[in-house]
Amino acid sequence: MRWTVKADTLTAGPGHAVDDVVNAAVRAAITRLVQQHEVDFDAYAGSVYFMMHGVRGEERARELAAALHAALYGDLEPLTSAVPVS
Repeated sequence: MRWTVKADTLTAGPGHAVDDVVNAAVRAAITRLVQQHEVDFDAYAGSVYFMMHGVRGEERARELAAALHAALYGDLEPLTSAVPVS
């Protein structure tokens, strides 16, 4: 079974904003995941919405979802740990 990871900032409320550094880090991580064939090539990394299809395994999907959520609230460490720069 393949999993989908989605996150958006729309439900965080009008005062929540993702800064450019975080946005760039999330986009880079998703790009690495696509290049490593961990997620499907149709992954989407926008300014407020992020989606990754084709994650193999529930545990990995949950790890990526938690890391993405933390990043969107300013904590990049879980994302860096889950998707290290090779």
